[in-house]
Amino acid sequence: MEREWNRICAKRIRSGLNQAGADFFDRVEEIRLRVGQPLAVTMENGNYYLTAAGQLTTRWEEGMLISESDMAETMEYVSSYSRYAYAEELRQGFITVRGGHRVGLCGKTVVAEGKVRGLKYIQGLNIRVARQVPGCADALYPRLYADGLCHVLLASPPGCGKTTLLRDLVRRLSDGGDGRAGVRVSLVDERSEIAACYQGLPQNDVGRNTDVLDGCPKAEGMTQMIRTMNPQVLAVDEIGTVEDLAALELAVTCGCQVLATVHAGSWEELRGKPGLDRLLREHLFRHLVFLERTGSGRVRWRLRTELGEEAAWGWR
Repeated sequence: MEREWNRICAKRIRSGLNQAGADFFDRVEEIRLRVGQPLAVTMENGNYYLTAAGQLTTRWEEGMLISESDMAETMEYVSSYSRYAYAEELRQGFITVRGGHRVGLCGKTVVAEGKVRGLKYIQGLNIRVARQVPGCADALYPRLYADGLCHVLLASPPGCGKTTLLRDLVRRLSDGGDGRAGVRVSLVDERSEIAACYQGLPQNDVGRNTDVLDGCPKAEGMTQMIRTMNPQVLAVDEIGTVEDLAALELAVTCGCQVLATVHAGSWEELRGKPGLDRLLREHLFRHLVFLERTGSGRVRWRLRTELGEEAAWGWR
Protein backbone atom coordinates (compact mmCIF):
# COMPACT_ATOMS: atom_id res chain seq x y z
CA MET A 1 0.00 0.00 0.00
CA GLU A 2 1.47 3.36 -1.03
CA ARG A 3 2.31 5.58 1.91
CA GLU A 4 0.30 8.80 2.13
CA TRP A 5 3.32 10.97 2.88
CA ASN A 6 5.04 9.64 -0.24
CA ARG A 7 2.04 10.38 -2.46
CA ILE A 8 2.13 14.13 -1.72
CA CYS A 9 5.64 14.53 -3.17
CA ALA A 10 6.30 15.62 -6.76
CA LYS A 11 6.64 12.66 -9.10
CA ARG A 12 10.39 13.17 -9.63
CA ILE A 13 10.95 13.20 -5.87
CA ARG A 14 8.65 10.23 -5.41
CA SER A 15 10.74 8.27 -7.89
CA GLY A 16 13.89 8.84 -5.84
CA LEU A 17 12.12 7.93 -2.59
CA ASN A 18 10.73 4.73 -4.06
CA GLN A 19 14.23 3.63 -5.08
CA ALA A 20 15.51 4.01 -1.53
CA GLY A 21 14.22 0.59 -0.44
CA ALA A 22 11.84 -0.72 2.23
CA ASP A 23 14.36 -0.14 5.00
CA PHE A 24 14.32 3.58 4.20
CA PHE A 25 10.54 3.76 4.57
CA ASP A 26 10.76 2.10 7.98
CA ARG A 27 13.39 4.49 9.30
CA VAL A 28 12.74 7.92 7.75
CA GLU A 29 11.39 10.57 10.13
CA GLU A 30 11.48 13.81 8.15
CA ILE A 31 11.78 14.80 4.49
CA ARG A 32 12.88 18.37 3.75
CA LEU A 33 12.46 20.16 0.45
CA ARG A 34 14.19 23.51 -0.11
CA VAL A 35 14.20 25.16 -3.54
CA GLY A 36 17.73 25.15 -4.96
CA GLN A 37 18.97 22.77 -2.26
CA PRO A 38 19.30 18.96 -2.20
CA LEU A 39 16.52 16.82 -0.78
CA ALA A 40 17.37 16.23 2.89
CA VAL A 41 16.07 13.44 5.10
CA THR A 42 16.25 12.82 8.82
CA MET A 43 16.70 9.17 9.76
CA GLU A 44 16.70 7.66 13.22
CA ASN A 45 20.51 7.69 13.17
CA GLY A 46 21.21 11.10 11.61
CA ASN A 47 20.72 13.52 8.71
CA TYR A 48 21.39 12.69 5.06
CA TYR A 49 20.77 13.82 1.49
CA LEU A 50 18.96 11.63 -1.02
CA THR A 51 20.28 11.19 -4.55
CA ALA A 52 18.06 10.89 -7.63
CA ALA A 53 18.88 7.16 -7.61
CA GLY A 54 17.56 6.76 -4.07
CA GLN A 55 20.91 6.54 -2.28
CA LEU A 56 21.61 8.18 1.06
CA THR A 57 24.70 10.37 1.22
CA THR A 58 26.29 12.89 3.55
CA ARG A 59 27.75 14.81 0.59
CA TRP A 60 25.68 17.90 -0.19
CA GLU A 61 26.70 18.01 -3.86
CA GLU A 62 25.40 14.48 -4.50
CA GLY A 63 21.84 15.13 -3.33
CA MET A 64 18.85 15.58 -5.64
CA LEU A 65 18.34 19.32 -6.17
CA ILE A 66 14.81 20.59 -5.61
CA SER A 67 13.46 22.90 -8.31
CA GLU A 68 10.68 25.46 -8.13
CA SER A 69 8.53 23.17 -10.28
CA ASP A 70 9.12 20.31 -7.78
CA MET A 71 7.94 22.55 -4.97
CA ALA A 72 4.92 23.81 -6.91
CA GLU A 73 3.85 20.28 -7.83
CA THR A 74 4.29 19.07 -4.25
CA MET A 75 2.19 21.96 -2.92
CA GLU A 76 -0.58 21.06 -5.36
CA TYR A 77 -0.70 17.57 -3.89
CA VAL A 78 -0.38 18.79 -0.28
CA SER A 79 -3.26 21.25 -0.67
CA SER A 80 -5.42 18.93 -2.79
CA TYR A 81 -5.21 21.47 -5.65
CA SER A 82 -6.93 24.18 -3.59
CA ARG A 83 -4.77 26.40 -1.40
CA TYR A 84 -7.81 28.53 -0.59
CA ALA A 85 -9.34 25.57 1.23
CA TYR A 86 -6.27 25.47 3.48
CA ALA A 87 -6.07 29.21 4.23
CA GLU A 88 -6.16 28.69 8.01
CA GLU A 89 -3.51 25.98 7.89
CA LEU A 90 -1.28 28.17 5.73
CA ARG A 91 -1.67 30.97 8.25
CA GLN A 92 -0.37 28.64 10.95
CA GLY A 93 2.47 27.40 8.74
CA PHE A 94 1.56 23.74 8.38
CA ILE A 95 -0.90 21.39 6.71
CA THR A 96 -1.76 17.97 8.13
CA VAL A 97 -2.43 15.40 5.42
CA ARG A 98 -4.22 12.07 5.53
CA GLY A 99 -2.42 9.69 7.87
CA GLY A 100 -1.57 12.43 10.37
CA HIS A 101 1.64 13.51 8.63
CA ARG A 102 2.38 17.20 9.21
CA VAL A 103 3.84 19.34 6.43
CA GLY A 104 5.62 22.41 7.77
CA LEU A 105 5.96 25.34 5.38
CA CYS A 106 8.33 28.29 4.96
CA GLY A 107 8.02 31.25 2.61
CA LYS A 108 6.88 34.86 2.47
CA THR A 109 4.44 35.70 5.24
CA VAL A 110 1.36 37.75 4.44
CA VAL A 111 0.85 40.22 7.30
CA ALA A 112 -2.13 42.47 7.88
CA GLU A 113 -2.79 44.64 10.94
CA GLY A 114 0.24 43.13 12.62
CA LYS A 115 -0.98 39.52 12.31
CA VAL A 116 0.12 36.72 10.01
CA ARG A 117 -2.66 36.02 7.52
CA GLY A 118 -1.00 33.42 5.33
CA LEU A 119 2.03 32.29 3.33
CA LYS A 120 3.04 32.73 -0.29
CA TYR A 121 6.15 32.04 -2.38
CA ILE A 122 6.71 28.80 -0.46
CA GLN A 123 10.37 27.82 -0.74
CA GLY A 124 10.76 25.30 2.08
CA LEU A 125 8.75 22.30 3.16
CA ASN A 126 9.25 19.66 5.86
CA ILE A 127 7.22 16.44 5.94
CA ARG A 128 7.17 14.97 9.44
CA VAL A 129 6.32 11.30 9.00
CA ALA A 130 3.74 10.14 11.54
CA ARG A 131 3.69 6.53 12.65
CA GLN A 132 1.36 4.70 14.93
CA VAL A 133 3.39 2.40 17.16
CA PRO A 134 0.85 0.09 18.83
CA GLY A 135 2.19 -1.21 22.11
CA CYS A 136 4.75 1.54 22.76
CA ALA A 137 2.74 2.56 25.85
CA ASP A 138 2.33 -0.98 27.19
CA ALA A 139 5.08 -0.64 29.81
CA LEU A 140 3.81 2.74 30.98
CA TYR A 141 0.08 2.02 31.01
CA PRO A 142 -0.12 -0.13 34.19
CA ARG A 143 2.08 2.32 36.14
CA LEU A 144 -0.51 5.04 35.65
CA TYR A 145 -2.90 2.97 37.77
CA ALA A 146 -0.46 2.38 40.64
CA ASP A 147 -2.46 4.65 42.95
CA GLY A 148 -5.60 5.16 40.88
CA LEU A 149 -5.68 6.84 37.50
CA CYS A 150 -4.39 10.41 37.75
CA HIS A 151 -3.19 13.34 35.67
CA VAL A 152 -0.21 12.69 33.37
CA LEU A 153 2.13 15.09 31.57
CA LEU A 154 4.46 13.86 28.80
CA ALA A 155 7.48 16.11 28.16
CA SER A 156 10.34 16.06 25.67
CA PRO A 157 12.13 18.16 23.06
CA PRO A 158 10.66 18.02 19.53
CA GLY A 159 11.06 14.73 17.67
CA CYS A 160 11.26 12.37 20.64
CA GLY A 161 7.86 10.72 20.28
CA LYS A 162 5.49 12.61 22.60
CA THR A 163 2.60 12.46 20.15
CA THR A 164 3.28 8.79 19.36
CA LEU A 165 3.23 7.86 23.05
CA LEU A 166 0.17 10.03 23.70
CA ARG A 167 -1.71 8.31 20.86
CA ASP A 168 -1.00 4.85 22.25
CA LEU A 169 -1.86 5.84 25.81
CA VAL A 170 -5.20 7.15 24.56
CA ARG A 171 -5.80 3.83 22.82
CA ARG A 172 -4.88 1.78 25.90
CA LEU A 173 -6.94 3.88 28.31
CA SER A 174 -9.91 3.80 25.94
CA ASP A 175 -9.80 0.05 25.29
CA GLY A 176 -8.72 -1.01 28.77
CA GLY A 177 -6.75 -4.16 29.45
CA ASP A 178 -4.84 -6.00 32.16
CA GLY A 179 -8.13 -6.49 33.99
CA ARG A 180 -9.10 -2.82 33.75
CA ALA A 181 -12.18 -1.52 31.96
CA GLY A 182 -11.85 1.07 29.22
CA VAL A 183 -12.63 4.69 30.08
CA ARG A 184 -14.30 7.50 28.15
CA VAL A 185 -11.58 9.59 26.50
CA SER A 186 -12.15 12.95 24.85
CA LEU A 187 -9.31 13.79 22.46
CA VAL A 188 -8.80 17.37 21.27
CA ASP A 189 -6.75 16.93 18.09
CA GLU A 190 -6.01 20.49 16.97
CA ARG A 191 -3.48 19.56 14.28
CA SER A 192 -5.13 16.28 13.18
CA GLU A 193 -1.93 14.42 14.07
CA ILE A 194 -3.13 12.05 16.78
CA ALA A 195 -6.28 10.47 15.37
CA ALA A 196 -5.50 11.56 11.76
CA CYS A 197 -9.16 12.15 10.97
CA TYR A 198 -10.20 12.08 7.32
CA GLN A 199 -13.66 13.56 6.71
CA GLY A 200 -14.29 13.26 10.43
CA LEU A 201 -13.27 9.61 10.82
CA PRO A 202 -10.05 8.67 12.70
CA GLN A 203 -7.56 6.86 10.48
CA ASN A 204 -5.45 5.87 13.50
CA ASP A 205 -6.64 3.51 16.23
CA VAL A 206 -7.33 5.73 19.25
CA GLY A 207 -9.59 3.26 21.06
CA ARG A 208 -13.23 2.26 20.98
CA ASN A 209 -14.29 4.64 23.79
CA THR A 210 -12.62 7.77 22.38
CA ASP A 211 -14.43 10.83 21.07
CA VAL A 212 -12.34 13.05 18.78
CA LEU A 213 -12.73 16.79 18.23
CA ASP A 214 -10.64 17.43 15.13
CA GLY A 215 -9.03 20.70 14.05
CA CYS A 216 -10.29 22.76 17.00
CA PRO A 217 -8.02 25.10 19.00
CA LYS A 218 -6.99 23.31 22.19
CA ALA A 219 -8.41 25.62 24.85
CA GLU A 220 -11.78 26.00 23.16
CA GLY A 221 -11.87 22.29 22.33
CA MET A 222 -11.16 21.16 25.87
CA THR A 223 -13.95 23.38 27.24
CA GLN A 224 -16.36 22.11 24.59
CA MET A 225 -15.58 18.44 25.27
CA ILE A 226 -16.09 18.92 29.01
CA ARG A 227 -19.49 20.49 28.38
CA THR A 228 -20.73 17.99 25.82
CA MET A 229 -19.04 14.59 26.11
CA ASN A 230 -18.66 13.93 29.86
CA PRO A 231 -15.13 12.50 29.55
CA GLN A 232 -13.31 10.55 32.22
CA VAL A 233 -9.99 11.42 30.56
CA LEU A 234 -9.26 14.56 28.54
CA ALA A 235 -6.29 14.20 26.16
CA VAL A 236 -4.51 17.05 24.37
CA ASP A 237 -1.19 17.56 22.59
CA GLU A 238 1.34 20.37 23.13
CA ILE A 239 -0.14 22.64 25.78
CA GLY A 240 1.53 25.97 26.39
CA THR A 241 -0.70 29.04 26.35
CA VAL A 242 -2.42 30.65 29.32
CA GLU A 243 -5.74 29.63 27.77
CA ASP A 244 -4.61 25.99 27.54
CA LEU A 245 -3.66 25.90 31.20
CA ALA A 246 -6.94 27.53 32.26
CA ALA A 247 -8.87 24.88 30.32
CA LEU A 248 -6.83 22.14 32.03
CA GLU A 249 -7.71 23.56 35.43
CA LEU A 250 -11.37 23.61 34.44
CA ALA A 251 -11.12 19.94 33.47
CA VAL A 252 -9.66 19.08 36.87
CA THR A 253 -12.44 20.89 38.74
CA CYS A 254 -14.98 18.95 36.63
CA GLY A 255 -13.49 15.62 37.69
CA CYS A 256 -11.65 14.78 34.45
CA GLN A 257 -8.25 13.18 34.43
CA VAL A 258 -5.85 15.05 32.15
CA LEU A 259 -3.39 13.48 29.69
CA ALA A 260 -1.26 16.14 27.99
CA THR A 261 2.09 16.78 26.32
CA VAL A 262 4.46 19.74 26.44
CA HIS A 263 7.78 20.76 24.87
CA ALA A 264 10.50 20.53 27.53
CA GLY A 265 13.84 18.77 27.66
CA SER A 266 14.30 18.67 31.43
CA TRP A 267 12.65 19.22 34.78
CA GLU A 268 14.28 22.66 35.01
CA GLU A 269 12.97 23.68 31.58
CA LEU A 270 9.52 22.44 32.52
CA ARG A 271 9.53 24.46 35.74
CA GLY A 272 10.58 27.55 33.78
CA LYS A 273 7.44 27.66 31.64
CA PRO A 274 5.11 30.52 32.69
CA GLY A 275 1.89 29.30 34.23
CA LEU A 276 2.88 25.66 34.20
CA ASP A 277 5.23 26.09 37.16
CA ARG A 278 2.29 26.86 39.45
CA LEU A 279 0.41 23.72 38.35
CA LEU A 280 3.53 21.66 39.06
CA ARG A 281 3.94 23.21 42.52
CA GLU A 282 0.32 22.36 43.25
CA HIS A 283 1.01 18.75 42.14
CA LEU A 284 -1.67 18.79 39.47
CA PHE A 285 0.28 16.19 37.51
CA ARG A 286 1.04 13.18 39.68
CA HIS A 287 3.00 11.55 36.84
CA LEU A 288 5.59 13.35 34.71
CA VAL A 289 7.05 11.35 31.84
CA PHE A 290 10.24 12.63 30.20
CA LEU A 291 11.20 11.26 26.80
CA GLU A 292 14.66 11.47 25.30
CA ARG A 293 16.47 10.19 22.22
CA THR A 294 19.53 8.08 22.97
CA GLY A 295 22.67 7.94 20.86
CA SER A 296 21.52 4.68 19.26
CA GLY A 297 18.35 6.32 17.96
CA ARG A 298 16.11 4.64 20.55
CA VAL A 299 13.52 6.54 22.55
CA ARG A 300 13.65 6.22 26.32
CA TRP A 301 11.11 7.41 28.82
CA ARG A 302 11.55 8.20 32.50
CA LEU A 303 8.60 8.30 34.89
CA ARG A 304 8.77 10.86 37.67
CA THR A 305 6.20 10.61 40.44
CA GLU A 306 5.77 12.08 43.90
CA LEU A 307 7.26 8.85 45.22
CA GLY A 308 10.44 8.98 43.16
CA GLU A 309 11.65 8.24 39.68
CA GLU A 310 11.68 5.07 37.57
CA ALA A 311 13.13 4.34 34.16
CA ALA A 312 12.27 1.99 31.30
CA TRP A 313 12.85 1.63 27.59
CA GLY A 314 10.16 2.74 25.22
CA TRP A 315 10.48 1.75 21.58
CA ARG A 316 12.71 1.75 18.50
